[in-house]
Amino acid sequence: MTEQRPDFTTFRERLLTRQRMFGTFLKLPTTQVIEILGTIGYDFVVIDQEHAPLDRNITDLMIFAARASNIAPLVRVGEFTDANILSALDCGAMGIMVPHVTTVEKAQAIARSCRYAGGNRGFAGLTRAGMWGSVGGIRHMAQQDRQIACIAMIEDVEAVDRAEEIAAVDGIDALFIGRGDLTASFGDDPQAQAKVAEISRKVAAAAQKANVPLLMLPTSKADLAFAKELGASAMLLSSDHGFIRSAASATLADYSD
Repeated sequence: MTEQRPDFTTFRERLLTRQRMFGTFLKLPTTQVIEILGTIGYDFVVIDQEHAPLDRNITDLMIFAARASNIAPLVRVGEFTDANILSALDCGAMGIMVPHVTTVEKAQAIARSCRYAGGNRGFAGLTRAGMWGSVGGIRHMAQQDRQIACIAMIEDVEAVDRAEEIAAVDGIDALFIGRGDLTASFGDDPQAQAKVAEISRKVAAAAQKANVPLLMLPTSKADLAFAKELGASAMLLSSDHGFIRSAASATLADYSD
């Protein structure tokens, strides 16, 4: 008998206690993929507004599908604004991931956007996040502040030396190492992979020193071992695009023999 996953609302608690979790990025504007992932047993998804054509309407539906499938929905916003974060949270996202966090000031602003107490999140009770008004305003705000995960992406070289300060910002719950952008920043440098590995070690050490969890996207079983070595506990495995490409390629190769 398959063991039942914890409820999606426990995502932040599980993240902070370094429980092993697996998720993936979502770039396709559809809900069916999320339902399939739910039957498989993924813990969370990151709805990727940064690199995919996902507007507020489809993001709302994808968040609904994730919650219905007992998967924690996170949203990677395309651009940090209070309005973008508020939109995702009111729709019922259980976490926010913000790209290109390069300064302490930006991290502080992100943290404020995600919180009611000590923050500047705009109040709305008649939302999915507020269970459509079925809980009182005070309870709603307390639940949201307890359950919403705020994740800063370290993916710029200039952010590496500030990673510990960023991680130490009150309200930043975790760091994600964006190795794709970091690698791209080195262009055709043959030492890019080694340099990014060293950067990853520095960011991981910063997260450990600040006592915040680490998320990574491993690209192979060997890379998974590297991520575990660095202390990452929440892993993003590919994306819906990646799953389709890899499965379609393997199937075509099987039937082309």
